[in-house]
Amino acid sequence: MALRPVQVNIKALDGSAVGRFWAEALGWTAYSPGVTTYVGPAGGLVWPDPVFVCVDVVPVPEPKTAVKNRVHLDLATTSPAHQAELVARLKALGATPVDVGQADVPWTVLADPEGNEFCVLEPREIYRDTGPVAAIVVDCVDPRAMARFWGEALGWTLHEVTDDHASLRSAQGVGPYLEFLRTPDVKTVPDRVHLDLLPYAGDDPAAEVARLRALGATDLDLGQGDVPWTCLADPEGHEFCVLAPS
Repeated sequence: MALRPVQVNIKALDGSAVGRFWAEALGWTAYSPGVTTYVGPAGGLVWPDPVFVCVDVVPVPEPKTAVKNRVHLDLATTSPAHQAELVARLKALGATPVDVGQADVPWTVLADPEGNEFCVLEPREIYRDTGPVAAIVVDCVDPRAMARFWGEALGWTLHEVTDDHASLRSAQGVGPYLEFLRTPDVKTVPDRVHLDLLPYAGDDPAAEVARLRALGATDLDLGQGDVPWTCLADPEGHEFCVLAPS
């Protein structure tokens, strides 16, 4: 049994505008199947995408606080020229440079039009085949423990683990990496960005949720009411949802 991450959920005051930004940033298309704005590869809405972890922008009434998000996207580039072009294009679309204490690094830290941080990486061989999203990065206290939980939850392959960093990728070797980066701070505000997971065809969603609880996940009440998905938190409190098959 395992779950697959199908989308990165981003909360926004103006979901349509933030969705359009991310569509331009990733070279994908913004679709509006309902109240949310779904961003996925061009060619028509396919959900779930068979390869990529896509983006779903959900409108909310609360703006982002000044606290740095504990989940962010790293964008892949193929050359120094591509990195420079992408950074310039994103700034023209409304992204702004941000200082999260990164000092002198070869990647560029930006924020989308509503302040959600992300990185445009310098070319790295490891990300050559991930698509536009190189990695979904989670700040945490204990990367080893987080890798154990999420590796069991997703059935993904562990590629690297140290006290400071851990990375996982799908067993099929496609799509982005899921990475855990040790940080000294702890979670203090609700997540503005989180993962949505989906059971595989034929698997029982209730059984999957029970399995996650046994691994250390806890139930989460965000005021969601009676909805077909289940809100949970991982062992360090990062929110995520287990969706119901459509």
